[in-house]
Amino acid sequence: MTLVTFRDETATGKALGEFSLPDLPDSVTARELVRLRVREEVARHNAAPSQHFRGLVEPTDAEVELNGYRLRALRRLDWERQADAAEAAFARNGFILLVGDRQIDDLDERIALVGDPVVSFIKLVPLVGG
Repeated sequence: MTLVTFRDETATGKALGEFSLPDLPDSVTARELVRLRVREEVARHNAAPSQHFRGLVEPTDAEVELNGYRLRALRRLDWERQADAAEAAFARNGFILLVGDRQIDDLDERIALVGDPVVSFIKLVPLVGG
């Protein structure tokens, strides 16, 4: 089992935030990585709801603010809706996905998670979800 670090970065490589998930399988698809990341960040938000959400995809009915999004009202988010929006955003080049130093171009690509990799997300446009 592998420890994977999920990191948001600017286009210049500056880290904006990160978290790690332990005990992931040694091989997953890029789609599974994206969905795992979104599920975790939504679970963290839903465990301690606030009007501020820091995640890959902007929830609907939210406003962009520095390093995240402001929800108009406290509410639980739907991780599947957020994950679907993230997949759609990837398909239209809304963000770049890097595993280590390698760019991933296909969500169905199988990725070997060796050496406790860093999975970087570089947002190119605002991403809106659920």
